[in-house]
Amino acid sequence: MNFTPGESNMTGAVNYRDTFVMAVCKNVIVVVLGISINYINATMVHTFNKHHIFKMNPRFILFIHLVINNIIQLTTSISLFIFTYTFHTIYVSLCCLFILPAIFTTQNTPLNLAFMAAECYIAVCIPLRHSSICTVKRTYIVIAIVWTMSSLSVLPDVFILLATEPPEFLNSRVFCARDTVFRSTYSLKKRDASHILFLVVVWLTLFYTYFRILFVARAADSDAKKAKNTIILHGFQVLLCMMVYVQPMLRQMLIYLFPGGVAAINFVVFIINQILPRFVSPIVYGLRDKTFRKYIKKYLCTVNSHPKMPHHKN
Repeated sequence: MNFTPGESNMTGAVNYRDTFVMAVCKNVIVVVLGISINYINATMVHTFNKHHIFKMNPRFILFIHLVINNIIQLTTSISLFIFTYTFHTIYVSLCCLFILPAIFTTQNTPLNLAFMAAECYIAVCIPLRHSSICTVKRTYIVIAIVWTMSSLSVLPDVFILLATEPPEFLNSRVFCARDTVFRSTYSLKKRDASHILFLVVVWLTLFYTYFRILFVARAADSDAKKAKNTIILHGFQVLLCMMVYVQPMLRQMLIYLFPGGVAAINFVVFIINQILPRFVSPIVYGLRDKTFRKYIKKYLCTVNSHPKMPHHKN
């Protein structure tokens, strides 16, 4: 998974520069979108922390983990976007500090969605066992498994980097992208294999849970129908996550169709890959849920309207 603006190759990034005004406009758009989405996400985290009812529900625990994941991912990717426009190249060691959390959080997203789909399936298809299977303790164990799986997928790249690259490489300046830092053939092959494995597991989980819930939904149970729609939306989120995998081919196709618009293509691809999925997540699971929506509306609408403190006369 790649995390720089449009995953530009060096040709597209170096040989084609935006005008100053265009660069400022693009950075302002990205920053405004990022702040707006992170404001909503931060409000959701605040809502979760303020009300005990959410902390005891595995569904909301998994959801808020996804939200925190999105905050980290969006912050790092936008920071890299700004750095590439400001400095263009940065030191490899500094690049790793941004790349690694971005990779972790992006790897976590489809895995988290798969576990959310599984929880939804248990709640609808075997409701009598839901409270015993989906406990708060097991939910946090699941979150630990998600981070462990993404760590096992990413950390070997660091060891391969240290083993195969000369020490001078860490102090050199590069265009900050995953493939320019973890450029070993072993890293590239391992990345592709882990992507395929993760996607196969996630899609099998989504298909299985969807069709099982679909069968239950025929009984006209409203909760089952809502769960079916939720699984479909999870699938849409995973599709957005998958855009990262086809990003190089998408760029090549767009550049072939619009050879004079390399910078615009990089910008559009960045918006689609990095910002759009983070925008969809709060809507899918936060604002659609009646209970969560009831609480979050209070914070979204009144966050700037602090009550005035009474004045006491001396």
